[in-house]
Amino acid sequence: MTASGKLIGYARVSTRHQSTDRQVVDLAAAGVRRDDLYVDHGVSGARARRPEFDRALDALHAGDTLVITTLDRLGRSTSNMLTLAEDLHARGAALRVLNLGGASMDTSTATGAMIFTVMAALAQMELEIKRERVNDSVTKRRAAGKDLGGRRPQYTDSQIRNARHLIAAGKPAAQVARDLGMSRATLYRRISTLTTG
Repeated sequence: MTASGKLIGYARVSTRHQSTDRQVVDLAAAGVRRDDLYVDHGVSGARARRPEFDRALDALHAGDTLVITTLDRLGRSTSNMLTLAEDLHARGAALRVLNLGGASMDTSTATGAMIFTVMAALAQMELEIKRERVNDSVTKRRAAGKDLGGRRPQYTDSQIRNARHLIAAGKPAAQVARDLGMSRATLYRRISTLTTG
């Protein structure tokens, strides 16, 4: 950053119930003036449009540095983060991350630029691993016939009557309930609430 360059700070929280106080304190301690601080409340990093972030970028000029507390304030996609870093570089601006693995990182240096690229890729990889774990868990729960949560299926009285007829005809109640996607106790409870027919 040149002597005339400014520090432009950006803070973000994903929900309106979260506080940016800690980020604001850290950015001020790094030398960001209150007038040069932009804060998005209740805006996900996955969203492309972040009003205050866009204003922060508009405020950047050659020699300025965009300052954030952690890498995830920028977003969740490696490609988006790298595109942003290239955009800043093209403008002659830099990016400083105050807490990147316990240290500060500044893309105005060759080492900082390399570290940013690696850390952005690692952040993306971590997100993909989390997604894989969730998908794997859902697949295993589904295969085991376990509840996945979400909205319960609705069954008509006609379906319950058909189930009752199958049981009366000798089909095991457990099998009938499983075919409907409910427990045997729930099936019997639904049968007991049916009007005759």
